[in-house]
Amino acid sequence: MANRDLTKGEPGRILRAYCLPMFGSVFFQQMYNLADSFTAGRFIGEAALAAVGNSYELTLIYLAFALGCNTGASMVVARYFGAKRYDRVKTAIFTALIATGVVCVALLLAGMALAAPLLRAIRTPSNTFRDSITYLKIYTAALPFVFFYNVTNGIFSALGDSKTPFLFLVVSSCANVALDILFVARLGMKVSGVGWATFLCQGAACIPAAIVLVKKIKKLEAGAAPAFERPVLREFVRVAVPGVLQQGVVAAGNIAIQGVVNVYGAAVMAGYSAAVKMNNLVTACFSTIGSGVSNFTAQNLGAARPERLRGGFRASVWLVWTIALTMCLIYELIPGRLVRVFLTDASDKALKTGVDFRRIAAPFYFAPAVKIMCDGVLCGADKMKHVVFTIFLDLSLRALTAAVCSAVFGTAFSVWFAWPIGWVIAAVTTGSLFRQVLWRHVAQVSNEGLNERFEGNGG
Repeated sequence: MANRDLTKGEPGRILRAYCLPMFGSVFFQQMYNLADSFTAGRFIGEAALAAVGNSYELTLIYLAFALGCNTGASMVVARYFGAKRYDRVKTAIFTALIATGVVCVALLLAGMALAAPLLRAIRTPSNTFRDSITYLKIYTAALPFVFFYNVTNGIFSALGDSKTPFLFLVVSSCANVALDILFVARLGMKVSGVGWATFLCQGAACIPAAIVLVKKIKKLEAGAAPAFERPVLREFVRVAVPGVLQQGVVAAGNIAIQGVVNVYGAAVMAGYSAAVKMNNLVTACFSTIGSGVSNFTAQNLGAARPERLRGGFRASVWLVWTIALTMCLIYELIPGRLVRVFLTDASDKALKTGVDFRRIAAPFYFAPAVKIMCDGVLCGADKMKHVVFTIFLDLSLRALTAAVCSAVFGTAFSVWFAWPIGWVIAAVTTGSLFRQVLWRHVAQVSNEGLNERFEGNGG
């Protein structure tokens, strides 16, 4: 697929055309987790669904680093690409891939050693512990695929190509559903079958994407460029570390909440797992469009065209609010049927847990929707510290509220109010920072200023 220049054309139309394949990508990306939970709940039982959902919260630690590397590669490559400095694009790509490999190996070794202690730390019940550690270790073994797919996806997006990773993801996600059912329903592999299906299909997405990326790099109209440079690595790390912190805060907050939920037993864990997977589908849609906004912002700042950002931001808000309204109506009207998709023979407690969570959280989707769009522009404008702060505020408030509500009221129902409270406060704070910081500084960005910055970093 061809690279796309996001610095030309009507901002709203360009952004919508660019984000549409990315929106499709997030649907199929979520199919991995939805398929795992669906298969565990439908073909094994409540305890298996609870185990998969419990382990998934710990895999968010890995995803924090993978998505941080994605952000670092995407932002640096997009700025050079927007400035038409294709020799620096090549160096940035290879430097990001090398750095990602080092991080991946370190996490792989640590993850295998710490799987059991981490599961004990979040008070995993004994009847789900064995399945939880099985799924977690298989997922950990797949980290090279997870990391390099995420980074290549970020590089494709930075080059304006959102279609290529989408096509690979469609095939691998559909294959994941088929293998889940084959391994579990036909071969009786239980939770290990769910894990191995995901392992194989993540590899099926990563390897072809990496091959196509190499071919795309060769087509760039640039001369010889070094494969690794320390100044470029510093630029990558400077963007990636806040990205890791951003996602790490999300992981820590979700793990803390999972620890609160685990106290109520396997039935509540299963209902929560089903409901939160549907919740993650919605917020992942927002985040993917936010990533598109980040690349749109970075390319236009690289090309010294900051006046285009307002139009792109407005278009993104209308897009995510349309998604928020649609999903809110679906989740409010048929929450019980959606929970039963994951649990054929759901207990009353599991079903009530899923329904309560959905009905409390869904009406407030407008808040994380607009917050994530603001984050997207701030991230693309290199204001990551503000993004990290507001995400920390959201997750810390959510985790604290969940713990307090559980301690005071002693019911799982009270815990679900932590989501709207955290979302609304974080959205208001982010909106304030967005107005004060971005529009004050963005007009000062010039092509000469960006070139000076890149050249000062060895460009």
